[in-house]
Amino acid sequence: MEQSIERPVVTTGSGRVRGTVHDGVAAFRGIPYAASPVGERRFAAPEPHPAWPAVREADRPGPAVPQRPSRLEAVMGPRTPDWNEEGSLTLNVWTPRLPAGGAAPAALPVLLWFHGGGFTSGSGGWDWYDGGRSAAAGQVVVVTANYRLGPLGYLHLPEHGVDNPGTRDQAAALDWVRRNIASFGGDPDTLTVGGQSAGAFSALYLALSPVTGPSVKRLIAQSGPFGLAPQDPAEAAEHARRYLGLLGLDGSPDPLAALRALPVERLLAAYDRLSQDLSRPGAVAPPMYPVLGGAGMPTTWPQALAAGRLDGKELLTGTTRDEMTAFFAFDPRIRALTADRARAIAAGQRADGARRFDRTAARLPGAAPGEVLTAVATEFLFRDDTLALAGHHAAAGNPAYVYRFDHAPADDPARLGAAHCVELPFFFDTLDAYPDSPMLGAVTPAARALGGAFSRAVAGFVATGRPAADGWRPYEAESPSSVRQFG
Repeated sequence: MEQSIERPVVTTGSGRVRGTVHDGVAAFRGIPYAASPVGERRFAAPEPHPAWPAVREADRPGPAVPQRPSRLEAVMGPRTPDWNEEGSLTLNVWTPRLPAGGAAPAALPVLLWFHGGGFTSGSGGWDWYDGGRSAAAGQVVVVTANYRLGPLGYLHLPEHGVDNPGTRDQAAALDWVRRNIASFGGDPDTLTVGGQSAGAFSALYLALSPVTGPSVKRLIAQSGPFGLAPQDPAEAAEHARRYLGLLGLDGSPDPLAALRALPVERLLAAYDRLSQDLSRPGAVAPPMYPVLGGAGMPTTWPQALAAGRLDGKELLTGTTRDEMTAFFAFDPRIRALTADRARAIAAGQRADGARRFDRTAARLPGAAPGEVLTAVATEFLFRDDTLALAGHHAAAGNPAYVYRFDHAPADDPARLGAAHCVELPFFFDTLDAYPDSPMLGAVTPAARALGGAFSRAVAGFVATGRPAADGWRPYEAESPSSVRQFG
């Protein structure tokens, strides 16, 4: 870094960037890690960004990638649309390693974190995910990144070379960090990859990949939907066929060229229609998400885990107590379910689904059928496989730490409880960025204390491989008390 505390300048492989400083942490926002995915680059693998000759201002995030509003806005709170296909493949860096004279200080551990949003919405540049407090709490470098979403990221047209471009973006962001983070005071050899929900799914596969995995030392997986395997190629191809039909391109001799010529708004509108057409009560998978056998997804995570691809890496993972309320609480189809229909949905999700539905109903006397299904689906999609992942990793002699996040809003008319995403304001200690969030509710002194504690704990893991929280011991599958509860 150049010697200006107010506006530090860092040299990257593509040129110099000028950041800002707040509370002792330097922030560099909106740095391109790949060329804009427009024109012939739409649907293509990410390409290096052209170099820029002058100092580039990095004082604000780049735009989000094109997307429709999140289906979880009723839970998390609304966002003002800020997307633009041009300039959307950017990342953001927060570092407490400010310019200093004399010998270069020791490099800091690094967290590269990916947002959730069902592979359909979200942005690493949103204030929800500001990494400043996390960087300060653990004396670590924090990086958040955008990646292509929805049809732009996961349309499956392998015969035309379209192969998980969103996953390729994530790998390109990791590569950028490896090549550039030392200039920001970070240690590229002490890299944690993390994320929440779809971002956790992505982070796990980055850690397991034979291509990107060797760069990853630690893994944070928050509320990973690990009960959902990568999309089956046949299903992905069928969804692509239906998508092209909605756009009137099913008979096109060159559908890729036609797709690149369409306004992005039409691509998003057709994806909305496909999502509606495929929607079923109890099903939450998006129409398009990473495809098995494609880039970054050579096998399922249990297969890669059995092959030892996560061995030697430290793991921190967990769920919220009531994950599926975020998806079901406002769905009138779930509220209208009869016991027989809710039981049938559970039976269709797992071989033991009916038995577990009955067991959960007995444990929750007086609960409506939809509420019972919500509790069962939380286990199926999130908790069961999070614990299986941690249990396998720990049994192989690797450090694994597991949490359950229990914070619920005091005023909770929708009965969200500790919903999916509720730990995010606490993970980054950014509670004030959620002013209209039903999942969070009023920000009390106790909530602020929890935000500080949880943020310090996970930042400590990034720094040392152990959470910075008293009494949080490594996970043992036979010991429920080894799951650390917050809230």
